[in-house]
Amino acid sequence: MRQLFLSVTIAFIFSFSCIGQPKPVYNPAETFAPGFYTNKGSTIRSANGAPGPAYWQNRADYTLQATIDTVKQQLSGYAIIRYTNNSPDSLQSLWLQLDQNIYQKGARSNYLFDQQPEQFTTGYAFDQVQIEQNGKIFTADYIVTDTRMQVRLIKALPAKTGKINIRIKYHYTIPGAFGGRTDYVKTKNGTIYEIAQWYPRMCVYDDLTGWNTLPFLGSGEFYCEYGNFDYSVTVPWNMIVAGAGELQNPNEVLTPQQIARLATARSSDKTVIIRSAEEVTDPRSRPVQKGTLTWRFKMNNTRDVAFGASAAFMWDGARVNLPNGKKCLAMSVYPVESDGNDAWSRSTEYLKASIEHFSSKWFVYPYPTAINEAGIAAGMEYPGILFDGMNDKGKELYWVTAHEIGHNWFPMIVGSNERSNAWMDEGFNTFIDIYASDAFNNGEYAPKRDSEYAPGGGNPADEILPYLSDSKAPSMMMAADAIPETYRHPISYFKPAFGLYLLREYILGKDRFDYAFKRYIHNWAYKHPSPEDFFRTMDNESGEDLSWFWREWFYNNWALDQAVQQVTITDNKVQITIANLHKMVMPVVVQIAFTNGTTQRFQLPVETWFQHTTYTLSVPVTATITSVTIDPDHQLPDANRQNNVWAGK
Repeated sequence: MRQLFLSVTIAFIFSFSCIGQPKPVYNPAETFAPGFYTNKGSTIRSANGAPGPAYWQNRADYTLQATIDTVKQQLSGYAIIRYTNNSPDSLQSLWLQLDQNIYQKGARSNYLFDQQPEQFTTGYAFDQVQIEQNGKIFTADYIVTDTRMQVRLIKALPAKTGKINIRIKYHYTIPGAFGGRTDYVKTKNGTIYEIAQWYPRMCVYDDLTGWNTLPFLGSGEFYCEYGNFDYSVTVPWNMIVAGAGELQNPNEVLTPQQIARLATARSSDKTVIIRSAEEVTDPRSRPVQKGTLTWRFKMNNTRDVAFGASAAFMWDGARVNLPNGKKCLAMSVYPVESDGNDAWSRSTEYLKASIEHFSSKWFVYPYPTAINEAGIAAGMEYPGILFDGMNDKGKELYWVTAHEIGHNWFPMIVGSNERSNAWMDEGFNTFIDIYASDAFNNGEYAPKRDSEYAPGGGNPADEILPYLSDSKAPSMMMAADAIPETYRHPISYFKPAFGLYLLREYILGKDRFDYAFKRYIHNWAYKHPSPEDFFRTMDNESGEDLSWFWREWFYNNWALDQAVQQVTITDNKVQITIANLHKMVMPVVVQIAFTNGTTQRFQLPVETWFQHTTYTLSVPVTATITSVTIDPDHQLPDANRQNNVWAGK
């Protein structure tokens, strides 16, 4: 056996002398550089990543009224915003978001992409803007700039619980299919309206930026204050309104039979039909047969509300079982064209299962209802309601339902800034999707491999490689609207999700990752975390300094190439030299295989690369080696797997 070891060693040394070794570009001083955290902890945001004892955020409570004119395709609204300034600063002006102005000619968003839009609306028209302050009501002094409104106050709003009311009467034309997130579309039995971003919303004033006034350009989503919502929607008598929150007046807008069916659904794990396909065309499925009806809803401690409305809606629901005996109601509304056991008839089943999984795994779903609405927005989320594609079926419908309801955790519960940090929204949610798909119905639709992220259902570690080697690929820390469309899904969805997967499955392990990630969710529920708050939480709660990972994966698009450079076998010992050739580092799993069919596996920690670009380890062996492999499970995004294996001769 010793002679065999020697012959293998000579053969290997000879072969290596004929092949030039690539020169590493890895520099430990760059990857492990000090000073990653530029700010010290404060009483507002603690060094451990949690909100500090002096943490504050402002509040916006809304009373809203909307009326839809189905002839003019117009929404008329009245909003009363009760704004509370909890900041330590007096505010001389207030800023509001006017998302409907994105559809105007000349909007800034028109110049974001190469292709100019061809359809427009006139955006918001304001009939009245008033301020109520210190018991007095007066006409507001305001200006509108693209998708923002600044209200200039005569008297500054005092710091620390200063209160003011803003009253706005307005109307706008509802965009058609070009609306994207808010639209209307005709179906066989009526028009479906998907109504979102339909009222002026307060911009966030925080301790990081002050007023967050980035304009709405389309790709970047939202950053909103929390508050309570009391809203009403007036529509023609034959329409069903699916609104986020709890319906307040069922006796006025539903038939006795529908009220009874809703009660049955609240206690049923099986989907209960509330309005059937046959009833869609039956006027008796509405409590009146003329005029209009006003639907009233309430939703508390949320950052937004949206709703769908149509005469074409079928409607079903089922109970959602939450931890500690809590319950809520999952519902779906969809046209008859979307009906079918391979399509929207299973929507409520998908919605219920997703909420139950996310609630048991991460944080309990807080709202009384959740609705999946079929239309043409084709995958958009708001608190308690989703707009998904009316033509979706099977695994596509399951995946989009799970993904969009998952956004209720990120960023609806954990209120990060989507417009600045899309990865804290899309990436986190894509990550939790992975495990939801595994859990649903014994893996019926697992594993999740969305075509945008992993074409053909390939290995994610391989699918990310083109973006790590692409010099034009942006950092995921770029503002959402600054990320080119080509890179939007890979950089905002896939890369952050895969990064969290690496942390959980490879770097930290499930137990430490899950504990830290859940602490982050609980600490920042209904608050406004920054990226650094997330990084600090994961460091502190996992007990690891992960600044090297945040630097290489989140702030940069560095490549990974770890290689088996040399294997020397002498006596009963093997010496294995491993190189880190590119800027990214990772712990190294090494597997030795023997001719007797056994393997030996061990892991080198990331500290291996503190002072080395190559590292040689000695391992006692008692059998003949057939191969040495690093990353044997192909978990890492290694740029060159050919140099990951040494095969004996």
